[in-house]
Amino acid sequence: MENQKVIEALQKQFPDAILEVTAPLGDDTLLIRKQALGELVDFLYQKPFEFTMLLDLTCVDYLGQAPRYQMVCHLFSLVQNLRLRIKANVEEPDLAIDSLTRIWRNANWLEREIYDMFGISFSGHPDLRRLFMYEGFEGHPLRKDYPLRKRQPCIPVRQNDDD
Repeated sequence: MENQKVIEALQKQFPDAILEVTAPLGDDTLLIRKQALGELVDFLYQKPFEFTMLLDLTCVDYLGQAPRYQMVCHLFSLVQNLRLRIKANVEEPDLAIDSLTRIWRNANWLEREIYDMFGISFSGHPDLRRLFMYEGFEGHPLRKDYPLRKRQPCIPVRQNDDD
């Protein structure tokens, strides 16, 4: 396991935060408590590991399971040439998790997409609002229980100022 030193350091630094360590298909993955996300990524961002790239941040909806939602964060260290996947469960009724925007600027758009499509809030996000759907849109279209043929409320058509 390439990330063994990283994982051992994390287990030493955050003994109660890491719930599971796996390597499906060779990809080192940590399942953590969502409350530890901020501190854990701060630690990973610093030397000696320097996971300075947030490659992706997404959400998975496991409808019918508890917990229903899982945040998935993919990090990369240019210095170490290592990838690491971090997962954190998000349970109803508290659909919120710490924002990563204070560390990685690209988290802004990724978190807004998750908020818009899944309804997960990000504590500390500087501008959490819909990204793809309009403000009057009802629901979150990537949730597995979102009705396929749901009708949305009509919104007034804006007139072009040039007309």
